[in-house]
Amino acid sequence: MGNSTPIEELAATKDQEFDRMSELKAFDETKAGVKGLVDVGITKVPRIFHSPPDGFDRAPADDFAIPLIDIDAVEKNPGLRGSVVDRVRDASGKWGFFQVVNHGIPGCVLEETLEGVRRFYEQDAEAKKQWYTRDGLKTVVYNSSFNLYAAESADWRDTAYICMAPTPPNPEDLPLECRDIIIEYSKQVMKLGRFLFELLSEALNLNPNHLNDIGCADGLGLLCHYYPPCPEPELTLGASTLARLPDVLLQDHIGGLQVLYDNQWVDIPPVPGALVVNIGDLLQASETTVAQINRWMQENCFTSCTEITCCFV
Repeated sequence: MGNSTPIEELAATKDQEFDRMSELKAFDETKAGVKGLVDVGITKVPRIFHSPPDGFDRAPADDFAIPLIDIDAVEKNPGLRGSVVDRVRDASGKWGFFQVVNHGIPGCVLEETLEGVRRFYEQDAEAKKQWYTRDGLKTVVYNSSFNLYAAESADWRDTAYICMAPTPPNPEDLPLECRDIIIEYSKQVMKLGRFLFELLSEALNLNPNHLNDIGCADGLGLLCHYYPPCPEPELTLGASTLARLPDVLLQDHIGGLQVLYDNQWVDIPPVPGALVVNIGDLLQASETTVAQINRWMQENCFTSCTEITCCFV
């Protein structure tokens, strides 16, 4: 194709020329990620990203609402701890997800965390290539779709995974664009996680320290997702199953997170200062309607969005 770059050639590939494995390899070798496709002005989503319809409808906005729990009430009035534990138990058993507010992490830290991750992804493509890898042992694992070659469809997003605990990385091994704020945010989430595990222990009728004592809050990995604008968002609605242990999710003001509940996709609209808690397999064994799958829906094809999931591992 003349002087076209590999990423431009991939963007120009016609459906009748589709060779899945070749296109996956070509995309991976650009090390430019999904954002690289967008940067060259792609107008059609390549076939490797097409996700088959799941057959579930989107729930009307007013029909369901993910529980919103004020956990600062426990600090202000210890006598309310029992009622907060009840709310956590009910939300976990019914939904598997809830949002927390007044959790102790300053709003400025949340905003700068999102902004730092955004800076990393929106820097020059050549500068990012040093971080692109499929070696899971690296401090920072940045690529598009960790299971790119095995998945039914590639994810329309770029992801960087950073293991922050139990062994913290050397700061110099983290991207400068988000280094300091990622370290600070991780410390704050670890503290919040220990408190959430106390509430979850009590919700399971266990000693408050039980889940912390068995190491549930010892490990932390950050999944930093960046969803570039998508010209055909209806083709890229991939879903993911829940985690084994709880994770804490921070979404920007654009939003897009949905959970599958009672065979309908339910929106979790962003609430300023709130964090979404996915409780994983805990408290769900006997429930049949609990939300067990989530996905990210991009409704605005001109806007990128950022989401950070802290996974306790």
